[in-house]
Parts: sequence; C-alpha cells; structure tokens
Amino acid sequence: MTETHPLQPLLSRIADALERLAPPAAKVNDLGAADAFVWHAEGDWLEPVPKVSRVDFSLLRGIERVRDILLENTERFTAGLPANNALLWGSRGMGKSSLVKAIHGKINAEKPGSLALIEIHREDIPSLPRLLSVLRGSERRAVLFCDDLSFDSGDNTYKSLKAILEGGIEGRPANALLYATSNRRHLMAREMIENERSTAINPGEAVEEKVSLSDRFGLWLGFHACDQDTYFAMIEGYAARYGLDIPVEQLHSEAVEWSVTRGARSGRTAWQFVQDLAGRLGKKIED
Repeated sequence: MTETHPLQPLLSRIADALERLAPPAAKVNDLGAADAFVWHAEGDWLEPVPKVSRVDFSLLRGIERVRDILLENTERFTAGLPANNALLWGSRGMGKSSLVKAIHGKINAEKPGSLALIEIHREDIPSLPRLLSVLRGSERRAVLFCDDLSFDSGDNTYKSLKAILEGGIEGRPANALLYATSNRRHLMAREMIENERSTAINPGEAVEEKVSLSDRFGLWLGFHACDQDTYFAMIEGYAARYGLDIPVEQLHSEAVEWSVTRGARSGRTAWQFVQDLAGRLGKKIED
C-alpha cells in the first residue's frame, strides 16, 4: 500500500490556488454559433443570443415607408450588393429598434443563417475597430446594431464612430453594416452644438464637425408620432394576432384611456396596452 507523502495535501492546495489565480481561457468568437450576438468590449467577446426579443414584421404598423426602405437596404446587403449604414431617428416608442430586429428575423426566416445581428452598447463604441477586426475574419454578413445612440457635451467617442463609418485606412469591411437608433437627428443635444458655435473661432466649422457624424449614415429614416387611426390599427393587429376577444368599440375606448394615462400614442404604448389587456383576459402572449 502506497503511503501519502506528508507534503501532498499542501501541494494540492497550492495547485488549486494557482488554478484559481490563472486567467480564464480566452473565449472563441464563432459567428456560426447563433443568428444574434451581444458584443462585450471587455474580453472582445461575441456572446451568442439563443432567442431575440422581437415583434413580428407583419405587426409593424404606421411605419410602412421606412420599413420597406430599410428592408430593401438590408436585403441588398445580405445578397452581397452595395448598401448604406442607416440612422433611425425620431419619436420614442415608434418602432425604431423593433424594426431592425424584425427585419433581421424576416430575412433569416426566408434564408436561414444568412444574416447575423450584433448588438453593441453605446458605451462600447470606442471598441468598434476591434469588433470589425473580428468580423474581417469571417465571410458571414452582419448588421451591427447600436440602440439609443447619442452624445453629450464633453463626449469625444463620436470621433471613433466617424472614423469607422467612412474614415480610416482599412475602412468598414464589406460584410459589416451599422444600424443605429436615436431620438436625435444629429445624435447630439442642441445645446452641445450651440456651445460649439459660441466658443469656436470659426463657429461654422465647429458645427460642421459635430453634424458631420450623422451625415455619414447613408440612410436617414424618420419616425414620427402616430395619429389615433394608426394607433388603433396597431392595437387591432395585436388583438387579432393574439386572439384577444373583445368588441372593437370597447377595444378602442380602453386603448384611448390607456394612451391618455401614458400621455402619448406610440407603438410602445400600444404594446403595453395589449399586454395589460391580455393579462386581464387571462391570455398568454406567445409567438
């Protein structure tokens, strides 16, 4: 019978401690692992998203014109044809981010695996060059999606974004496209632009420096507050899709009351009302 060396327990504890102190193995980025990812700048990792939270393309109402423009642009990009980066700007809750995710879902439903969607958080914009380096090594087409993009006074990270959109020696890889949403058309607060004008030696040049960022998006798609008929169309579409059995007059009456309490009519308000209605009716909302 072999005897245990007296130092064996101590050596085992030392080995365990060293394993805990050792840095974790680098995560491998596999663009074929899923159809959607979240970019983590710390660690340069693309985290696969098994299921995207999205609204079905057919349920988007009141934004038909911009919907069709962005769909056509994305279809061209997926097919390997020239396409533009897009800035979706305008009223809150009118379906900007929902449209990007819905188009991604529609395209992959028709051609499985043809397009990846990569979400990058606004604070990780400076890491965009590293993300693009990862994408250069893949042939898969990917839409980079930055939701609620805007810049405040003293924030110079917008310069990194400008370089990626049209500048730099390498340029944007052919298999990557950027879609961003914002409540601001020029991505910057009005007072930020006015401050630049008031303090610059040449006010016109200072303003051009700030506004030129949004100019680098080939597509500007505006989303505006909806009227009551469009709001009703949204509600009726959801109610029909999810089997919410309620008279139209009552549906409209309750929808109006809901929008008044929220102080706005929008796609987000419509969806929140439908969730409340489904809960009261004991109905589950499932895709």
